Amino acid sequence: MHIESNAFYRVKAVAEMLDVSVNTIYRAIDAGEIKALKFGSTLRISGSALNEYLKSAQATNEIEGVA
Repeated sequence: MHIESNAFYRVKAVAEMLDVSVNTIYRAIDAGEIKALKFGSTLRISGSALNEYLKSAQATNEIEGVA
């Protein structure tokens, strides 16, 4: 999966990329795990924020022995 650091992604697109539900992404945003910006009435996730989240999730999984 290629994520452009300077691009902004819709919540639905991120959910599809990660093969999770839209609600899972909203929960991660609400928990502060994924940084999102509000553009008008929609939330967008920057590619750099998504990469940061994926690195953090990978490190957590490796520590817990899940990876």
